[in-house]
Amino acid sequence: MGRTSRRTSRKRSKLAGRAIAASAALILGGGGLVAVNVYANAEDGGGPPPESQVQNQAQGGDQQATTISCPDVGNQLPEVPEGARAEVDRELATLDSQITDAYAQFAEAEDKNSVLGPLEEQRRPTIENIRSAIDRGGQAPENLDGMAPCTLRADDDGRGQQGGDQGQGGQDQGGGNGEQGQDGGQDQGQSQGQGDGQGGDQGNGQGGDQGQGQGQAGNGPEAGDFVDIKSVRPNVQKPRKQRGASRGTFTTNCGTNENGKFNPDNVIVAPGVSNGAHHMHDYVGNQETDAFSGDDDLANGDTSCRNRGDKSTYYWPVLRLQNGNDENDADADGGGRDKNVGEIQTPDQVTLKFVGSPVGKVTAMPRFLRIITGDAKAFTNGDANANASWSCTGFENRQLKDKYPICPRGSKVVRTFNFQSCWDGQNTDSANHRTHVAFADQRSGRCPQGFRAIPQLVQRVVYDVPPGPGFAVDSFPEQLHKPITDHGDFINVFDERLMQRVAKCINGNRRCA
Repeated sequence: MGRTSRRTSRKRSKLAGRAIAASAALILGGGGLVAVNVYANAEDGGGPPPESQVQNQAQGGDQQATTISCPDVGNQLPEVPEGARAEVDRELATLDSQITDAYAQFAEAEDKNSVLGPLEEQRRPTIENIRSAIDRGGQAPENLDGMAPCTLRADDDGRGQQGGDQGQGGQDQGGGNGEQGQDGGQDQGQSQGQGDGQGGDQGNGQGGDQGQGQGQAGNGPEAGDFVDIKSVRPNVQKPRKQRGASRGTFTTNCGTNENGKFNPDNVIVAPGVSNGAHHMHDYVGNQETDAFSGDDDLANGDTSCRNRGDKSTYYWPVLRLQNGNDENDADADGGGRDKNVGEIQTPDQVTLKFVGSPVGKVTAMPRFLRIITGDAKAFTNGDANANASWSCTGFENRQLKDKYPICPRGSKVVRTFNFQSCWDGQNTDSANHRTHVAFADQRSGRCPQGFRAIPQLVQRVVYDVPPGPGFAVDSFPEQLHKPITDHGDFINVFDERLMQRVAKCINGNRRCA
């Protein structure tokens, strides 16, 4: 399908001096520019609570409702008839917009419960439209009716914490271990505060007592979302490579988005819908990517990749400094209108590497294969699909999924996205954008039955930001900028001959670029 409309990407301002100016702001401390905004809004120290704890607590007890939690209808749609997918995707995007609008009302309402009834009334006909579209060519899941009501998510822990005693739960989180990305043993209960020189007493000096108030957008992050990386125990686990493993690598250089291509669309999840993500994405690779890009547009587009045979699309939510300064999207969709504020940071480094299987050969990816890793709604959905991880240079054997790292001076923030490495052999996408691909088993390294190993994209994005809890990833407004909501998206638009070369290089145990 070709493009029906075209939008011009906005270029970022002040690229050269941004890091220097931000560092100076931190050094100057309280001299007028707020260097750190840490908001007292949400999340316990051990990640999102089980579903039983996602309940309406706005009017009772000591806990304060901080956001709206709605069932994710898209996750319940493993099968949608091909002819109904466009309509279903539009209706799913409508559900997201309804939550966004309700969250804006929730933030202003004295009675937080008052938003739930009208939101449910909006959701019911939208969900019914989804059911009807699917039923015309198939059979909709039986549980859709029960997904209209939403609840209020409470801040279960960490209200007003300024750095101490974070993550006491010791949960084995899995999912972003820096290599295979699934069930990897994220033992994060070891984070005993943010002292040790870098994170302690973040309310003192760096921005004042910010953790107790509302920051730039008023919806996160909070002090409890950060942890000193030096307090985290090494936790990366990798399957043992077996005889016959494909040990090669292929690295593609596509820059760091120096030209500032980004938009709040999501062509995979919400094709044809402007602002389908409600947060801003960084793009490298294909320069034609927006909500209206079809396969032909991508195939004929320009690319930022050094190898012109790679026209793939690589994108992820932008990272912003929470320093009191607005970006020039402060009154735009995906930016300030969706409570994503602060200066967008250009990555210091982006590494896109394809690696092999620890148990055997890989097969070439099909062209236009779409893969999403992580879950943009993991704060309210839970961490089943959360996979992106956070760390610091020099400490990358310590990976965090539900915390932002506070890095020592001289160390940089690292985001790692490990993409699914197993493909069903038939489909380039699926209705929920997940079931056509899978992760290999973390212990054995083997793909699930019926799946075959493909080159695994490992994406590493590095930022030179000032030390301390002064940054946040863009998110849906109700997800409160939680680190666990980080995610990456990929559309394979390699020339088919080049993709064959990628697989041959990896299977031949060579390092190629």
